[in-house]
Amino acid sequence: MMNMKNTVVAASLLSLVSFGAFAATAVNADQAQNLQSMGTVSVSGIGSSPMDMHQKLEQKAQDQGASSYRIIEARSGDQWHATAELYK
Repeated sequence: MMNMKNTVVAASLLSLVSFGAFAATAVNADQAQNLQSMGTVSVSGIGSSPMDMHQKLEQKAQDQGASSYRIIEARSGDQWHATAELYK
């Protein structure tokens, strides 16, 4: 029983580490100063919440091979729109 418990814990930790290794992370302006820019991405038409906007930006950054992104413009009205700079 203890081996099974250790295996489950180890597998959970490995999945968190491997997921985190591929996810793009949000950074602020100070953190971005030491990173190499690789362009921008935009998302729009997001009608629910700022968290959904962040998830869409993170996914686009990840799809472009970026390790980090910084939101450089965001606005809301009926829907969210945002632009982020991508970094290696």
